[in-house]
Amino acid sequence: MSDSVRVRFAPSPTGPVHIGNLRVALFNYLFARSKQGKFLLRIEDTDRERSTPEAVETLLGVLDWLELSADEEPLYQSTRAEAHLQAAEKLIEAGHAYRHARSADEQPAVYFHFPEASDFYGESIREAGPAEKKLTPGETLTIDHTGITYVGVSRKGKKDPGSCCLAGMKDLQVEDAEGTVLFRSGDAESFETTDAVLLKYTRREIVFTDEVKGEIAKPLDSVKDRVIVRGDGTPVFHLANVCDDAEQKVTHIIRGDDHVENTFLHIPMLIALGHAVPSYAHLPMITNDQGKPYSKRDGDAFVGDFRAKGILPESLFNYLVLLGWSPGDDREKMNRDEMISSFSLDRVQSSPAKMDMRKLFFLNSQYLQDLPETIYLADVRDLLSRQPWAESGSVEFWTKVATLMRPKIQSYGDVLEWSWWVVPDFERSPGALKRGLGKAWQREAIESIASLLEEGQDLDTAKQTVASDMDKDPGKLNLSLRVSLTGQAGGPDIEEVLALLPTEQFAERLRLTLSQLEGAS
Repeated sequence: MSDSVRVRFAPSPTGPVHIGNLRVALFNYLFARSKQGKFLLRIEDTDRERSTPEAVETLLGVLDWLELSADEEPLYQSTRAEAHLQAAEKLIEAGHAYRHARSADEQPAVYFHFPEASDFYGESIREAGPAEKKLTPGETLTIDHTGITYVGVSRKGKKDPGSCCLAGMKDLQVEDAEGTVLFRSGDAESFETTDAVLLKYTRREIVFTDEVKGEIAKPLDSVKDRVIVRGDGTPVFHLANVCDDAEQKVTHIIRGDDHVENTFLHIPMLIALGHAVPSYAHLPMITNDQGKPYSKRDGDAFVGDFRAKGILPESLFNYLVLLGWSPGDDREKMNRDEMISSFSLDRVQSSPAKMDMRKLFFLNSQYLQDLPETIYLADVRDLLSRQPWAESGSVEFWTKVATLMRPKIQSYGDVLEWSWWVVPDFERSPGALKRGLGKAWQREAIESIASLLEEGQDLDTAKQTVASDMDKDPGKLNLSLRVSLTGQAGGPDIEEVLALLPTEQFAERLRLTLSQLEGAS
């Protein structure tokens, strides 16, 4: 295995694992395997209140379920606090960070100071041309080692307070209303005035080429020096993240596009610490039908939800990989080896990927059909063994039911809805009732069949008798019978269903269906 590519999955375990986080893990895993590189796990557990042992166990359980094994021992970020603080001290000593308290009531925090030297960033910074910023007359302009604070003028002519790091305004020149230069970069370490009305400077921007989104840039005059160690002495996410990426020798950072803004800070920090800058790939977000980030409000959003509903790990893996990536052809069902051989970041789309539950369940049904029969039947028996209502059916009975239902099953969660096979009193589908008993003659037919069954006739004879009396083809009664007996308008062949249903329940099921109709009217 080559060490040339090293990627990491770095979740913060604070509860159930969101499918968006899992997808990040899958893309990192596939990229590493496709490049014969290493897939690493870093558990960012510095939030001691929320990163509980239970949350970590949940995370590890999900990775185990999906068979996402890391190539090295997991790195727990909480064990690296001393190394993070040492990095902060290194930045202070090099002039790339400073201690500062925003008020007398605060303990000094450590701020990362964006380097002002033009050539410090190499290709990660470039000049974007001359710029000007109008200021509100009479308002205070302050320049010191923490940056530039001013009150600008909005497009509507209103006061617009702002601030940025010193590096944000190269060759800064401050002018008053007469055009007199009040201050130039390098004149003094600090400066304050209420006479300034105009800032002139060369705008610079941080830039990087994202493997998914292409070139992305951010003006430095919209960036402020950032806290990297809190006043209480604890490192913040940004410092820990950068230090640990360097420690793990990560070459490619593949993460959600909600981290794009973080990258504009992480790149200068890496450079300031003397580390190589990795390649970045920011994945598109998963959205709902309205194009907003997919969350629990939209339905199942956590891996545990899908697992509880009987989604197979193989199908969830397959489906999530297709959310934002394509193999370059029309394949949808792919095994892991096929995905590894086809995977590349240049096939990751930059636009959001919409969650489609129907597609997931359809894909899952395909994986279920491919399971060896012995595994499928064993899984079904295991599920049924935990359902009290299933106790009234024998192992042989449920084996026949499972075999009959298999072509229609979309997830193992469907098995939990099979109580109708043995329990006559169940909730019939309103849609099915409308289709099968929505007409008066359908209800009349079921009423008549129920009466004949209660008199001792078998179902087939009763159906033939009623069909003849109503001058109907017997097949016309099958839908009404299916709905009345099973509560569904579709499913396996009705004759095969009738052969398994308890015959002694037929009349009771028909009567209960008619009662449900009366109660709904």
